[in-house]
This record gives sequence, C-alpha cells and structure tokens, in this order.
Amino acid sequence: MMTKRCYYEVLEVRRESTEEEIKKSYRKLAIKYHPDKNPGDHEAEERFKELGEAYEILMDAQKRAAYDRYGHAAFQQGGGMGGGGGAGGFHDPFDLFREVFGSSGGAGGIFEQFFGGGGGDGSGRQRGSDLRYDLQITLEEAGTGCEKEIEIRKLDACEDCGGSGAQKGSRAVTCSVCRGRGQVVASRGFFQVAQTCPNCHGTGSVIEKPCKTCHGEGRTERTSRVKLKIPAGIDEGARLRSSGGGEAGLRGGTSGDLYVVIHLKEHAIFQRDGMDLHCEIPIPFSVAALGGEVRVPTLSGAVSLKIPAGTQGDSVFRIRSQGMPGLGSSSRGDILARVQVEVPTRLNGEQRKALEHFAQLCGEENTPLHKSFTDRLRDLFS
Repeated sequence: MMTKRCYYEVLEVRRESTEEEIKKSYRKLAIKYHPDKNPGDHEAEERFKELGEAYEILMDAQKRAAYDRYGHAAFQQGGGMGGGGGAGGFHDPFDLFREVFGSSGGAGGIFEQFFGGGGGDGSGRQRGSDLRYDLQITLEEAGTGCEKEIEIRKLDACEDCGGSGAQKGSRAVTCSVCRGRGQVVASRGFFQVAQTCPNCHGTGSVIEKPCKTCHGEGRTERTSRVKLKIPAGIDEGARLRSSGGGEAGLRGGTSGDLYVVIHLKEHAIFQRDGMDLHCEIPIPFSVAALGGEVRVPTLSGAVSLKIPAGTQGDSVFRIRSQGMPGLGSSSRGDILARVQVEVPTRLNGEQRKALEHFAQLCGEENTPLHKSFTDRLRDLFS
C-alpha cells in the first residue's frame, strides 16, 4: 500500500507557512506539473493530482488544523475527526465558488472521479459519482470573467427507461437472497463476515425485466456539453461546483456533482500576486537619466508612465487600479512595474566620444552610489 506524502512536503512549504505562501507555492508547482505541459507523463499527472489534494486540505483552516493534529488519519474512515472518506464533518469548501451551470449536450478535458458515489436506499437507487474537471484559462479571462463550454464523457440517465433501469411495465422487487439488506453473511470458522450480495450487487433489490439499453443500471455513457460562467478575479486552484453535474445515479438515484478546478496559463508579461500584477519594463539609459514617458501594458491596453529624471534600475512604480479585480468585489489591485535600465551594447565612435565627455562632466557628484561604494572601499583597506 502506497504511503501518502506529507502535504507540506508536497507543496514545498513549512508547517508555519501562511495561506498566501501556500497559494504561491501551489501556483508555481501546478504550472510546472500541469498535464498540458507534460503530455503522456504519468508521474507528472500523479504529482499534479497530489498537489490538488494537498492544496484543498491546507487552504481550509478546519481541515488544516485536523491534519496538523491527526495527519492523514483525520480524513480516513474512523480517523481522528470521526468522518468517512474525504473530509467528513467539514463544510463544503466549494460552495464559495458555486456557479449556475448550463445543461448537457459533446471531447473531453481532464476529468476523474473526485469522490465516490453514495450508498443505496433499499430501492436500488444510488447517488452518482462526483467528477472533477481541470480547466485552464488565460490571465485576461480571469481578469474580466468569461463563459466557457466544456465537454466530458460521463454516465447520464438512460433515455430508454428514464433512469429507472426497468423495461416498461416492469418494476424493482426486494432481492430474495439478501432480503433487501444488500449484504449476505458468510461464516469463516468462528467468524461471520458480511459481504456484498452477489445477486443484487448491494442495492437490496432486483429488476424483473432490466432495460435492454442500460442492462438495469438506469444510465448509459454519453458525451455531455456543459456551459459555465467564470467569475472575474478567480485565482489559481479555485473550484467551481455544478450541483447535479456529475454522473447519474444508479436506477434513478441522485446525480453527483461536477467540480471544475481553475488553472491559469503562464502569462508572457505579468506574474500574479493576489490582486496585484508584477512586470518588468525596460527603459533606455537616456530616459532613466533625463526622464520621460514609457508605455506600460495592462490587461485592457497600454497606459503611459512618467519616469522621473535620475531613475535608478530596479525602481518600482505602482500603477493603481490596473491589476486584478477582487472575487465578487468592485475593488481592484495594482500593477507594480519594475524598470530595467537598458545600457547600450554597441557604440559608434561619435557616441563613445559623447559618453566619455558626459562622464567627465558628471564627476562623482552625479554618481552618489559609486562615490559611496568607493569611500567604503577606501575605509576598508586603509
């Protein structure tokens, strides 16, 4: 049996790390191991799933507290929190991002069973499995919000029997082997062991005349098309939930839910930090010395930025309210533009002569950093 790795180790953070540090590390690792960047790499795919699981636990204060106290046992059957599989006893963390999804209709993305389906209710009905779909969007789409349509292959209610699993005029009757309990007891010497009923497969009932299309399950595999709305300001790792968008239940049971996990594509210019965007802007040496204006990109177009005379390399300028919007909020972050002073790499004779004359005119009074460094060196070796 494979041993689970420590969630803090998986996310490459310390136990005392803040939520923001965990989010930043997850974002970096999720981009590195995303299946779209590692096609056919099974190890990267497993690493990506492991990251998602660790992130879900450590970004929820209650789950993280339980994990810190009990470890992985907190989320196992009979674990320290007393819950079943998954995070038993906790609120649903996905309700924060609940959206209204459209209905069905067509090539898959990356999806998998997220949690197992529920148990039977004596009539043979069982809740369908929850599904997970990993969706990658651009930073621009996250900034403005957008609508997406995804296609998944899943079990939907059988059209021929309406999901009941029975032919017209037929019905489900109590299983004669287990008498509706879904289990039979087998003797093993001094012990008795309860096993799933081989006749009804644990449902507690059997259908007199099963539907010929779905063979009594009440569901068939089809490609479905789902429309969803991505809210502005959504961040890496956020989960949207479509109630009833998962697999259809067995014999008319409740459908599972669909969880859509958001991933942001790497941007050519910006790095996101919460609601703020960071970028580097090259400026000519002459603009840094004399001052001027440069054009800085934003998610909605370029804006002008005034560069004061004597600007040094790595100076950071804040462009307010041009960053990412807050999720469900009217507030907006900023753009922090770090300037990189570009030094000419090739000089002709006239340019070199002009710069040499300029250096002579400046002297040390116009290069305070150089003067300070020279003074410290002199003190060090004197």
